[in-house]
Amino acid sequence: MTEMFLNAPALFDLSGRVALVTGAGSGIGQRIAIGLAQCGADVALLDRREDNGLAETEKSIEAAGRKSIQIAADVTSGSDLAEAVSRTEAKLGPLKLAVNAAGIANANPCEEMKEDQYQTLMDINMKGIWLSCRAQARAMIAHGQGGSIVNIASMSGIIVNKGLSQVHYNASKAGVIHMSKSMAMEWVDRGIRVNSISPGYTATPMNTRPEMVHQTKEFESQTPMQRMANVNEMVGPAVFLLSDAASYCTGVDLLVDGGFCCW
Repeated sequence: MTEMFLNAPALFDLSGRVALVTGAGSGIGQRIAIGLAQCGADVALLDRREDNGLAETEKSIEAAGRKSIQIAADVTSGSDLAEAVSRTEAKLGPLKLAVNAAGIANANPCEEMKEDQYQTLMDINMKGIWLSCRAQARAMIAHGQGGSIVNIASMSGIIVNKGLSQVHYNASKAGVIHMSKSMAMEWVDRGIRVNSISPGYTATPMNTRPEMVHQTKEFESQTPMQRMANVNEMVGPAVFLLSDAASYCTGVDLLVDGGFCCW
């Protein structure tokens, strides 16, 4: 019997595919966007930041020899996201891949939290994911070629972080995980895979501010690997879930937490 051997490296090749990444101006979203380009994808970069974060991402993508466009948009606006997908397809081609990394975090004791603080976070972290996925899936369904979507959740959607009063954040990330699973089942017969990544404590700009030094040490000591993740360590999981290497994976939440949830 002649066995068929797959070309394993080719499974991770994203050449010829078009991706849209939200939150691409900094942190995890920025590094994943660059990583997708390095694996061969052309990438639309969406963020509402007013600094030069998107320009920095675009410069790195150009260095990788791929095309990109910058899109200033609000993930809480359905019309913004529909326009973003339209621009992506007009400039780069049919949308095949998406990573939704836009999100915020803040803390406040539940009994002291104002309604607007709760609602703002939920609008960005949950409604924003829903609207992003809806716009992306509509395009993927329309051109009939399927696709792959990865949503950035958090281990805080699975556990409650010791010493952090962030009931709204934890609830939003638990929602992202389950919403991703639900979308995966709704679109499974359309050839669209939906998965999520749940990072542990990660050294993003938000977590490495000078005033966070004491908290950062706590994060490291609570993690079995005794360190926070580097944002580069989220690239491999994202490429895997988006690529043909994960062709039989949908509805998966991939923990990338340095072993945190084992304790």
